[in-house]
Amino acid sequence: MAEDLLAQAEEFENRTLSHMSTSDRVEASREAKRLILSINEIYKKTKDSNLMEVMKSLTVKKRKIEKRIKGTPLV
Repeated sequence: MAEDLLAQAEEFENRTLSHMSTSDRVEASREAKRLILSINEIYKKTKDSNLMEVMKSLTVKKRKIEKRIKGTPLV
C-alpha cells in the first residue's frame, strides 16, 4: 500500500506543469491532496520521516499549482 502511494507520489512530482489547462490544474491539485491525505494516514501509524518528506514536497508542488489557478490579483 505505502509503496504504491510513494510510486504515485514520485510520478506526480516528475510531471511537468507547463501547458496545462485550468481544469488540468484543478485535477492535479485534487490528486495531490488525495495523495497527501493517504500518505498522512500511513504516517500517523508509522512516524516514518521519509513519508513526511514526501508529503512536504507534494505540498510545495500543490501550492504552486493552486497559485497558478488563482492567478495574480488585479489591483
